[in-house]
Amino acid sequence: MKDWFYKFMQGRNGINHFSRFLSTLGTVLLIISLFLIRNTFGNFILLFGFACVFYSNYIIFSRNKVQRAKENQDYLALRRIFLGFFGKKKNKMKNLKDYKYLKCPNCKTEMKVPRGKGKIKVHCKNCGHDFITKS
Repeated sequence: MKDWFYKFMQGRNGINHFSRFLSTLGTVLLIISLFLIRNTFGNFILLFGFACVFYSNYIIFSRNKVQRAKENQDYLALRRIFLGFFGKKKNKMKNLKDYKYLKCPNCKTEMKVPRGKGKIKVHCKNCGHDFITKS
């Protein structure tokens, strides 16, 4: 049985990040749709959940590795942007006690300065503008 499956998957794409995301999303949507089955919105979620699971299986068993790799790279790029945005927000919230975040009046670049130092001279690394602000 193991040899049969190994031969069957030979030349196929297999599981990647995008297919794993779609199968997880589809499963979550199918579970949610169990509670909303009595209305039209629940039917839409059910249909979308089945579509996600179906496309995830299509990706796993596909032999077009070039197209599936491109889809996976596009997904990972979007994921990196999404997680990078929220990662910056998380770090900013964690450092709010120790640092003050301000923008350069010249180029609008965001920078952080230590809190509680009084009036300080700040030098923008992006445009080289110097300005005085209260920390």
